[in-house]
Amino acid sequence: MRPNEDEVRGKIDEAAGTVKQHIGRATGDVDLEDEGTGQRIGGNIESGVGKARRKVGEALNDAGKKIGK
Repeated sequence: MRPNEDEVRGKIDEAAGTVKQHIGRATGDVDLEDEGTGQRIGGNIESGVGKARRKVGEALNDAGKKIGK
């Protein structure tokens, strides 16, 4: 199955957070670095939740196929 919306949004937030974190670190902007860290962590969590939802859906789909045989 393809990634769901939560996984995609989470990966985008992870990437954006990483960029902000590095820019903040390079420019000495602690607030931007902290914002990036938070966004990266939040994106990682969102992506993980999306992956878990997808895996549960796949397992239920597989179980349904096995029962239907």
